[in-house]
Amino acid sequence: MPQDPQEPQLPPARGPVSAAVQEYLLGAGPLPDDETVARADVYGDDLQLALYIGYELHYRGFAGVSSDLEWDPGLLRTRAALEHRFLSALRTDTPAHDSVEDALAGLLVEPVDGTGVSHFLSKEGELWHVREYAAQRSLYHLKEADPHAWVLPRLWGRAKAGMAAVEFDEFGGGRADRVHALLFANLMTDLGLDTTYGHYLDAACAEMLATVNLMSLLGLHRSLRGALVGHFAAVEITSSPGSRRLAEAMRRTGAGAAAEHFYDEHVEADAVHEQVVRHEVIGGLLAEEPHLAADVAFGIDVTGHVEDRLAERLLRDWAQGRSSLRTPLPSEIHHIS
Repeated sequence: MPQDPQEPQLPPARGPVSAAVQEYLLGAGPLPDDETVARADVYGDDLQLALYIGYELHYRGFAGVSSDLEWDPGLLRTRAALEHRFLSALRTDTPAHDSVEDALAGLLVEPVDGTGVSHFLSKEGELWHVREYAAQRSLYHLKEADPHAWVLPRLWGRAKAGMAAVEFDEFGGGRADRVHALLFANLMTDLGLDTTYGHYLDAACAEMLATVNLMSLLGLHRSLRGALVGHFAAVEITSSPGSRRLAEAMRRTGAGAAAEHFYDEHVEADAVHEQVVRHEVIGGLLAEEPHLAADVAFGIDVTGHVEDRLAERLLRDWAQGRSSLRTPLPSEIHHIS
């Protein structure tokens, strides 16, 4: 089978569920049984990696894995079981607001004394922290906006037009050199990181896998279109102030011009996107389908939940002077050309 140069390598397994999924993809064994899936920690490395691998077949796939397996019935049944456990846990564990308005209001207020990752990086983070953060986030940013594009065929009218307008900007507004995924790759080059798609999948922590898995979960199910819109709103509304702090971190640590540009670009663009998403995407969706209000609120709230879990993991590791990655990065390399 010819190998597509864009297909990443399958990462090493992290437990019996992900090992069985990998063996099945390579034609070397059966899928995990129900008991094995049920025993896996829902937020742990094994289940989250298995789910990530299943979703990645809808993006670029993996080297040595047949593209035909994207719609393999057995694999989809296993993925559905993993999704059910993940979504059930998220619905149980996510602090919920009573309405979309309340959920949005929580995003629009910047705390005076913020304690999140972007606050830490802007004020006291070192270059090694910035590099680790970029390596973790590369799982999403090297396919930035792709998971959200799944929702476009499921929207119409104002919601579709607004969503398409924002996605158009994310994909460079018709210019290949301005595609946000490419801008992030340029950021990674400034930081001496490998820009190969999927390169840091094995190194990324389970909490990072969960944030990307959430996007794919919401994007790939029509029944969750309201939650995907809520997720997208949470990302866009919090992006501008967070990106401003991250741009400051890039400047303060001497990360490089491309690293600064990536976040400077998001400060301006996402301030505009916030208005479009709130008034056109959410407003348009709920004007047509008001029954999806609870799902939109859930999408906003669950985004905060998984991001908070990731932030806690990163800040806990960094406070103890250890890497947040499963495999620490090599010594710092400044501004590779």
